[in-house]
Amino acid sequence: EVQLVESGGGLVQPGGSLRLSCTASGFPNSRPAMSWVRRPPGKGFEWVSGVYNDGSAAYADSVKGRFTISRDNAKNAVYLQMNNLTPEDTALYYCAIPKYGLRPGIDDYWGQGTQVTVSS
Repeated sequence: EVQLVESGGGLVQPGGSLRLSCTASGFPNSRPAMSWVRRPPGKGFEWVSGVYNDGSAAYADSVKGRFTISRDNAKNAVYLQMNNLTPEDTALYYCAIPKYGLRPGIDDYWGQGTQVTVSS
């Protein structure tokens, strides 16, 4: 059974930073990518970033230049360093393992989410 556990969320002031972590147990080796998706309050899911096991990554335009994704294949872990946070980054952040590409679908593996709140 695949389980994803996120951590690192919290309350931060605008302009601040947070580092999210996600560790997978029972990782499906047939799936090369890990991704972050967020859901702002009252809005739909928004793909944030994804990284393949070779380190190649992609980002949503809204976070490009501010967020950095990385992973540790030995630990089956993925991280999201978030800098220069704005209130628009407030959301529940999910870690996911997509079956194809970098954008997970509803039937893929998802964690329970970690809350990020950016507010003064």
